[in-house]
Amino acid sequence: MITENQGQYIRSVRLRQSEVLTFSQYPFSLPAVKELKEVNLHPRVTFFVGENGAGKSTLLEAIAVAVGFNPEGGTINFNFSTRDSHSELHRYLTIVRNHKKPKDGFFLRAESFYNLSTNIDELDKVPFGGSKVIDSFGGKSLHHQSHGEAFFATFMNRFTGHGIYILDEPEAALSPTRQMAMVSRIHDLVKQNSQFIIATHSPIIMAYPDALIFHFSESGIEVVEYERTEHYRVTREFLMNRKKMLDILME
Repeated sequence: MITENQGQYIRSVRLRQSEVLTFSQYPFSLPAVKELKEVNLHPRVTFFVGENGAGKSTLLEAIAVAVGFNPEGGTINFNFSTRDSHSELHRYLTIVRNHKKPKDGFFLRAESFYNLSTNIDELDKVPFGGSKVIDSFGGKSLHHQSHGEAFFATFMNRFTGHGIYILDEPEAALSPTRQMAMVSRIHDLVKQNSQFIIATHSPIIMAYPDALIFHFSESGIEVVEYERTEHYRVTREFLMNRKKMLDILME
């Protein structure tokens, strides 16, 4: 049974606007950031959706860093740095936490997953205490799998429940079938007292029931229902009227 407060480790995220020197420079110039005061998260699954460049991944990354994760992904114990490309937004965020502390956590980024995989291989060249980092990812080097397989292996093996999981476009390497399997896995982990914050373009993943969906746009951030998301409406229109849509696109 899933109760309302079960698994909620982060209650909300606040931007300390009074400390921002100017809203004319990135990332504070992004409408979603400029209008940000407080985002109240769902105790189980929260989605950030919107067009490319709307600021959803920027805010997601800032939340992850503010919580204590490495900007390039992994658990809070990963501290490698390949390229310092994250913004300063995390320095201006206040993370309002619940009294419970997570036992597990992971920041999964499609953009820097290769760097994470490389760091794991480097760490395992000198295994600590006989165990290897890759053992908790399924035992096979992530570089020796396709991008999709490595993503899925991480999600299925490394996520153990009772945790906070922050995912940036996890569908990037996954087939539709694997995306549906991911929805099932999310539900398993939610039942194990976990909380998810996910930035996605996938109408399959964001279909997870009873989730909170925040839409990022030029107007800022607003809560939307699944059927009102552009991802759902455009995908449905295309599939229901494929020939007509293709004729329009190919005029």
